[in-house]
Amino acid sequence: MKDWRKILIKGLIIILILFGIDLFSSDAFGNQDNMNQEDILTLINKSKEAWVAQDADALAQMFTPDGEIIVPGKKWQGRAEIRAEITHFAQQYSDVKIDIQRIIVENNQAAVEWYYQDIHKATGRRNKADDVIVVDFKDGLISRWREYFDTETPV
Repeated sequence: MKDWRKILIKGLIIILILFGIDLFSSDAFGNQDNMNQEDILTLINKSKEAWVAQDADALAQMFTPDGEIIVPGKKWQGRAEIRAEITHFAQQYSDVKIDIQRIIVENNQAAVEWYYQDIHKATGRRNKADDVIVVDFKDGLISRWREYFDTETPV
């Protein structure tokens, strides 16, 4: 009986090695929370389009129910609050333009560098900023959107 167990264990080890099964990865235990790179890039591009269109409903639906947007000095959490803030933004600003410079993806996170412009409706002033957004994803949606922008460095 003792030899039979050794043979079985050796056989299982060989199978694991041959099929490249990683027992320490989350997928080996049925945790499929990781989004693939293509899905992340698609979601980032859809969010860019929603910002440009100032579509508060579309943007809010890309977030988890408890998702959050954080910009310097402000934080909005939950779809209703995100929708309300984007609606408020759209009332004050127009002609949004965004040029994505690069996107770096790792696991359920991405760093997005983009050049952002809008026009303040009350003054007609064009605002410009280099912007980096760190985005976390959960269940195929955005769970956290953290922006770091620079309005001072010359373009």
